[in-house]
Amino acid sequence: MLLLAMSATLGAENRVTVIPDAKPIKYNPMIFGGFIEHFDNQVYGGIYWPGSPLSDDDGFRTDVIEALREIKMPIVRWPGGCFVSTYHWLGGVGPERQPVFDKTWGVEDPNTFGTDEYIKWCRKVGCEPYICTNAGTGTPEEMSDWMEYCNLSVGKWGRMRIANGHPEPYNVKYWSVGNENWGAHELGARTVAEWGPLVRESAKLMRSVTKDAKLFAAATSDKNWTLPLLKAAAPWLDYISIHGYWDPLYHRNNPAPYLKCMMKTDAPEADIRRAIDILKEAGQTDGRIKIAYDEWNLRNWHHPWHGNLRRGFDLEARRKNDIASTYTMADALFSACFLNACLRHADVVDIACFSPIVNTRGAIFVHEEGIVKRTTYHVLWMYANLLAGNVVPTETQTDSLSYENRQTGLLDVVLTRSDDGRRLVYAVVNKSADADAELRLDFSMKEGRQPSRVKATVLSGTSPDDYNDKGRSSVIPREETLKVKDGKVLIPAHSLTFVEL
Repeated sequence: MLLLAMSATLGAENRVTVIPDAKPIKYNPMIFGGFIEHFDNQVYGGIYWPGSPLSDDDGFRTDVIEALREIKMPIVRWPGGCFVSTYHWLGGVGPERQPVFDKTWGVEDPNTFGTDEYIKWCRKVGCEPYICTNAGTGTPEEMSDWMEYCNLSVGKWGRMRIANGHPEPYNVKYWSVGNENWGAHELGARTVAEWGPLVRESAKLMRSVTKDAKLFAAATSDKNWTLPLLKAAAPWLDYISIHGYWDPLYHRNNPAPYLKCMMKTDAPEADIRRAIDILKEAGQTDGRIKIAYDEWNLRNWHHPWHGNLRRGFDLEARRKNDIASTYTMADALFSACFLNACLRHADVVDIACFSPIVNTRGAIFVHEEGIVKRTTYHVLWMYANLLAGNVVPTETQTDSLSYENRQTGLLDVVLTRSDDGRRLVYAVVNKSADADAELRLDFSMKEGRQPSRVKATVLSGTSPDDYNDKGRSSVIPREETLKVKDGKVLIPAHSLTFVEL
């Protein structure tokens, strides 16, 4: 396991030190992935908008496709999410589509965006498709039939795809058994005793269709759920699928303020460590089974009374997810800290999917006239485009930041290195709302040579609560030159700063 250390001490000098003799670890760019669900306006009125002057002949918003290409979106998970636990894929293929009532979200789904449209959209974006199957109201056979439709050219389902005008197999590699089936909110939730055997038998059927598929199963960082799952199904799995939202806004849309969000920035790494401990306890020490955070975001989606079905659904309240001022530097810096945590554990955390990538709490907001690139979009752009390809193990000593009797490290730092060793890039988060912070860099991998200036890319705002909206793009990455004095650089307040050596 990759070991990197961070410590927070009141009044400490902020410094990062390369761990001697530790080997850089190549991370998987799949950790910069995304997720899309049939919830509210993510698909219909988001990525798929037939009739819009901004859509192509297939009904896909071209501005969204271009924006996702700019962040090199590597993988997108679909169709859910909670939606998938009552979704039957067969109704979403072929020329005759019947609208269905979505029991999960309480609306009618027209079924016009199904498997074929999703694959076509992924090809245009340039991302890998990742299909999450129905382990709620579905069956193991239905899951493997879906795989047949996508990956075979023989049999009933492979021939159906060909008849539907798609002669070449889609060769979908990534498949998940279920979504959050551990939760009472999920339609078709399972007990601990039921889940492992169901995953095992589903995976056996799916591997009989595509032997080299990458298979996931809905899990948590609670060993009471995940240890029995691994005991029953580990030989058949490649990933445990974990979800994380740290500002719970399900029923009340009262987003946490900036400093309260900063106190949450250590939680993802703690969750990762718990999941790693579960893998170890299950005897999975060879690194074969990885962790996929295939839904993550600071803020959970607002959908009052989901999971409390007697209360009904407050559909109109879902519009509150579109309030632009919600998505501030708090969201950006939490997201950067999440990605840094994944990078620090890149030998185990292999995939992560920002949830969702479009609309709701998405990195991109889509409207009739165009799109808004929220603060989190620019974080993904920086990580996808500016990092070097290997994580260098480091130790970070940092001052503390306090709020309401809680503490976190003031700075969050990751160092990356190119394969040839010539390019080093630090990703540094300064969580302070109003104070710049000095950071002593380690120049040992540059033979100790300290330049007087370094190139930097900085994402910040006019305040910690700054945000982007229609006609307002005040939070965007900007290139700067930072002075180096006594081996230190000054990291701006409430910023994500990439420093290149």
